[in-house]
Amino acid sequence: MTARIGIVGTGWWACFNHIPTINDCPEATVVAICDLDQSRLDKVGEEFGIDARYTDVNAMMAAENLDGVMISTPHTAHTNPAIAALQGGAHVLVEKPMATRAEDGRAIARAAVAAGREVMVPTGLNFTRFSQQAAQWIAEGRIGEVRHAVCQMGSALHDLFAGEPMQETADHLFRPPASTWADPAKAGGYGWGQMSHSLGWLLYTTDLTFESVFCMDGKSPTGVDFYDAAVARATNGATISISGASTVPKHKGMHTDIRIYGTEGMVVFDNERARMELYRMDGEDDAATITSEEAVYDGTLPVRTFARLCAGESVINPANAENGARVTEALDALYRSAASGEVVRI
Repeated sequence: MTARIGIVGTGWWACFNHIPTINDCPEATVVAICDLDQSRLDKVGEEFGIDARYTDVNAMMAAENLDGVMISTPHTAHTNPAIAALQGGAHVLVEKPMATRAEDGRAIARAAVAAGREVMVPTGLNFTRFSQQAAQWIAEGRIGEVRHAVCQMGSALHDLFAGEPMQETADHLFRPPASTWADPAKAGGYGWGQMSHSLGWLLYTTDLTFESVFCMDGKSPTGVDFYDAAVARATNGATISISGASTVPKHKGMHTDIRIYGTEGMVVFDNERARMELYRMDGEDDAATITSEEAVYDGTLPVRTFARLCAGESVINPANAENGARVTEALDALYRSAASGEVVRI
């Protein structure tokens, strides 16, 4: 079958990634778009040849018999369209962060269970072959019980979080708006904007759940977090060190460096050096091969997986609603801690 896909939110990322990637997939096609801005809706419809255009997600769901809906609205506007699409019978890809309040993340997860549909959060590293290998190693007990983790991420996005035009989007149909990325009142900042990637990977591979978080941050010129330094405890007692920085030079790009320590060994993941390694106390070490091409972040991977899911194929969903809800809980606590100067329990 060819899956029928609807898009909610027709801004920068939908037009640069979601719509072109889906339309390049043999399993799916975009048949409808939805946005509150009629002029933008019409511009995108003309650009991609999509005639079905809506300003109300419920009207789109009622009319279009959609297999999947992709949501790329601003961070704070994910929850209602995600739940509406699930209740309308569609699988949902909702951009990261899945939500910006812990209770909203849990509401989306409950709606997915009630509807019997999948939610997919496009934290692209989770969808790689080598990340699934790390999750398998840990699930099989190759490092014993997880007791500590170090989760570090850096991105070349100082312009974005400073409220300036993002350099590499100069020739895109739309550019990322400062109102989404650099406004502290609208969940702007590095944690919401980027650390959902690294935390999503950590929580996928380890299956940990955060219990409490303490965070200190450094601000951008607009007052959102440029830098984050946090410590956390998981419900199994494991400790976690979390770090994020937005001022990586543009020519260097994003890097994610995560180390997971268990009672019998450790897993090391570093996409900058293209390595995934397992070290055991007994010396029975292992490694997953990562090519230099695979190490470069690929935002199309989850979109292509979503197309196959909506077409009825059996797929692995390594960033599902539960993962998205746990990430949302962790980040919500991180921001509340940075604001209060106190440890926040989840």
